Amino acid sequence: MDVDKVFGRKTVADIKKGLRQLNVEYVKVGAFDIDGILRGKYMKIDKFLSALDNGFGFCDVIFGWDSNDQLYDSASFTGWHTAYPDAEARIVPESVRCLPFENNIPFFIAEFAGRAAAVCPRNLLKRITQRADKMGYAVNASCEFEFFVFEETPESVRAKNYQNLKSITPGYFGYSTLRNSVHAEFYHDLLNMCRDMNIPIEGLHTETGPGVLEAALLYSEALEAADRAALFKTFTKVLAQRRGWMATFMAKWSNKWPGQSGHIHISLKDKKSGKGIFYDAKKPHGISDKMRWFIGGQQALMPELLSMIACTVNSYSRLIPGFWAPTAASWGIENRTTALRVIGGGEKSQRVEYRIAAADINPYIALSAAIGSGLWGIENKIEPTKPVTGSSYAQTFPDKLALPATLFEAAGRLRKSKAAAALFGKEFVEHYAQSREWEEREFRKAITDWELSRYFEII
Repeated sequence: MDVDKVFGRKTVADIKKGLRQLNVEYVKVGAFDIDGILRGKYMKIDKFLSALDNGFGFCDVIFGWDSNDQLYDSASFTGWHTAYPDAEARIVPESVRCLPFENNIPFFIAEFAGRAAAVCPRNLLKRITQRADKMGYAVNASCEFEFFVFEETPESVRAKNYQNLKSITPGYFGYSTLRNSVHAEFYHDLLNMCRDMNIPIEGLHTETGPGVLEAALLYSEALEAADRAALFKTFTKVLAQRRGWMATFMAKWSNKWPGQSGHIHISLKDKKSGKGIFYDAKKPHGISDKMRWFIGGQQALMPELLSMIACTVNSYSRLIPGFWAPTAASWGIENRTTALRVIGGGEKSQRVEYRIAAADINPYIALSAAIGSGLWGIENKIEPTKPVTGSSYAQTFPDKLALPATLFEAAGRLRKSKAAAALFGKEFVEHYAQSREWEEREFRKAITDWELSRYFEII
């Protein structure tokens, strides 16, 4: 379905006109929580039209529980002490898409308003893009995700205790024409679904590892880029499960294979001229002063903001030497061993690749950290270190560039960060930090297979 043709400019009036034209009975609505999980429901058309005009109530427990629906024990925003009331939510008209495997039922993203706006991931990114707007910049971004695909179901992986899983293809075979031709139906289903849902894929190929793919999403304005990234993760999993398969976006699902990246590409334009501000032909490597300061801010704040990017306990299993993941707040020119990679090419293509991010990111929160820290760098004219040449794994970095080793440590650094409070608001920082500390405390309750095999008999 041509959504633009049906819904026009996607104003409220256009949406109502399009819905009447389609004569739909139900609409699907969803909002993304702190972990980037889409929580939603079907709405009868009359209720949806009322929500479109007046907003609607959405139980704020989605900010009071984790990805496993377990209630936080130290959240101040909501909890038993507030009795989990409804939070104000609003429909985002311009987010309309139609779901091709649900008879083109319209789907809309919702975001939170009122008091809940302070902890809403989508609103967090809106505040950061508004900051850029006040500075005279428009932000473009895109995400690229690596994900493993298995011939498994939610039932079978549990029955196997997530061990000895069967991937859709064996062995190492990056950029394989053989693999993507054998499974061409799935590739085309994914490409077509994303096209139909306005999540255009710029490139799709196999990566190195059994059943691992990489998809690069087409760049767009930053908030739209986050919408696309979050929807891509959700509906790629939907598509796989409808086929009897499973896709995982864990940062690292096995210690036998490299982790799964979720790299973010960012560039800034001058709002008045429309020209990219990262390029200056007179400067070394074409890096303008503002790009250098942007990198400086990202580098300086990365250790403080890491929990916003490396957001799960599993994230830290990926950040080890030699597995295509950075281990310090480093940067370089076309250097894939650093946390920040400058990609040159001229005024229209010069950008920063934020390589610290993995596939497990909440795109709204990770983009907020990556863009917000760069804007902070421009505002304060933060100078980065010298760019890394060669392998960053073979170099020693100052203590200030060392990254937290655990999620709990990273959350503590975020709590103490004055820059984070100024960029994201104290309420978000407090709520998010406690959610990450909870996540690690839940992990500490677990007895892992590694512990059993190491200690059960010998100790």
